[in-house]
Amino acid sequence: MAVAIITGASKGLGRALAGELAREGWDLVLDARTAPVLEESARVARAYGTRVVTLPGDVTDAAHRAALVAAARELGGLDLLVSNASALGAEPLVRLDALPLAGLRAALETNVVAALGLVQEALPLLRAGAEGGAVIAVSSDAAMEAYETWGGYGASKAALDLLAAVLAVEEPGLRVWAVDPGDMRTDLYQAAVPVDDDSDRPRPESVAPAFLRLLAERPASGRYAASALLGVGA
Repeated sequence: MAVAIITGASKGLGRALAGELAREGWDLVLDARTAPVLEESARVARAYGTRVVTLPGDVTDAAHRAALVAAARELGGLDLLVSNASALGAEPLVRLDALPLAGLRAALETNVVAALGLVQEALPLLRAGAEGGAVIAVSSDAAMEAYETWGGYGASKAALDLLAAVLAVEEPGLRVWAVDPGDMRTDLYQAAVPVDDDSDRPRPESVAPAFLRLLAERPASGRYAASALLGVGA
C-alpha cells in the first residue's frame, strides 16, 4: 500500500488531498498544529478504509519532522511527501514597508526551512521505493507574480520553488513537483485578504484531483499549475 505524508492537513487543500488519496487507497500520515481539526480530516480519510496516523505538531520542530517520517516507516515506507503547511508572515497581508521582519522569518521558517528539513529527513525512505518516491511542494502564483502585499509570502514560495527545482536535479530518481494550486476558497486566503469576497473562488476539493493526475501520469519533475492539469481554460 502506498504511503504519503501531508503537512498542513487539517483543512483546505491538505484535507481535500488527504481525502482524495484515501479514496485511491493510500495510507496517510497527517500533520497540522491543531489536533481536533486534524482528527476531523483523519475521520474523513478513514472512511475509505485506509490507515491514517495523525501527528499534531509544528513542522518547524525537527523532532516533529522526525516523528512524521518514523510514522511513515511504521506504515511500510514513504512514496509521497506533500509540503503543504504554510505561514503568511502577516495576517492580513501588508505592504513590504510594514511587513514585520519576525513575520517574514516565520514564513521562511515554515514554508522553506521546515519543508527542506522534512525532505532531508524523508529522503532515505523516498529513495527506497521501487518506483522512486515523489515530493510535492505546494507553491503559489505569488512566487511568480508581483502582487501588492504578497511580497513576503511570495518570496518564501519562490524560494520553495527553487529548492524543489534543485532537488529534482540532485535526486533524478525521484519526481519533484512544485504545484501552484491557484486561488482557492480557504481559511488561509481569508486570513491573507479578509475584506475580499472569495465566494467565486474554487473549493480545494475541486483542485485536489490535479495532484492525483500528477501521481497517475508521473510527468517529469518541474513546476505545474493545477489549472493546466485540470484543463481549466483550455
